[in-house]
Amino acid sequence: MGHPVALTTGHPAVMLGVGAYRPRRTVTNDEVCANLEVDAEWVHARSGIRTRHFAEADETVVAMGTAAARDALAAAGLDAADVGVTLVATMSADGAAPQVATRVAHELGAVPGAAMDVGAACAGFCYALEVAASMAAGHGAVLVVGVERVTDIIDPTDRSTSFLFGDGAGAVVVGPAGTPGIGPVAWGADGSQAELIIQSPSWVEHARGLDERMPALRMQGPPVFRWATTRMPPLAHQALERAGMKPEQLDAFVPHQANARITHGLVKALGLPEHVAVARDVETTGNTSAASVPLAMHALLTSGEARPGDHALLLGFGAGLTFAAQVATLPRYA
Repeated sequence: MGHPVALTTGHPAVMLGVGAYRPRRTVTNDEVCANLEVDAEWVHARSGIRTRHFAEADETVVAMGTAAARDALAAAGLDAADVGVTLVATMSADGAAPQVATRVAHELGAVPGAAMDVGAACAGFCYALEVAASMAAGHGAVLVVGVERVTDIIDPTDRSTSFLFGDGAGAVVVGPAGTPGIGPVAWGADGSQAELIIQSPSWVEHARGLDERMPALRMQGPPVFRWATTRMPPLAHQALERAGMKPEQLDAFVPHQANARITHGLVKALGLPEHVAVARDVETTGNTSAASVPLAMHALLTSGEARPGDHALLLGFGAGLTFAAQVATLPRYA
């Protein structure tokens, strides 16, 4: 840790503070498996997950996102009045309108600044971080929240998804800086493979009586695994090259917490040395989609495995298919 290197290119912006919210209820593999024809050890062997958090009725996307945002502001030493823009990355909004971001901004008192949702699924936080970094110079502090109640959009009897997901929120505050603190993004989308992770049936199909099943997130696990472990290493290398860094110069690696086996494959493919702290929050938090990267970042910092000022490679990927990666300096934490 603590290599004396700096980003050679990137935005004149930096993450100032990070916050997190994990729902009160912890759910074990045994509880999840009550609806499936598998056992707890099968779940752990396939995913690396032992527990995850399920939100209760009062832990809405707005409530969780606001809680994480307050922590991030506190860590950054800023007030809601300092926020010029609020961005919320989510794929489990409780309605099409009003957007989650406008309500989070209202709860915080971050008005009349701009607010909007970013819908890029599990890559949503990294997408929103790039947007925030490009805004910081002209709009001051930008709040980036990743929040999900994925349990609202999964079928508890679906063995391909139900044991993977959990709920929660993570947030960062991005502000202008004299030197780059958020590297150039490497990102993209591949709609030709959208069917690999999809909400089916659609709400429209369900409402019109065309499909009586409740709309739920459905995934083709093996193809997604192959895509993530083959397509993401080149993306990560691209982000490192754009930031003027090599894998051995990293202090931390914070990939989307989709599956422990995917993380292991990425670490091996990137050839990361042992000194690089790797986020493995999936074991106790599960896959929280857009909340995954900030929650994992917060966990690395609070555990002491990484420190504010360290250089971390962030990597998000998921439904769409969407993907994004950037090197960033880790922020202070609440």
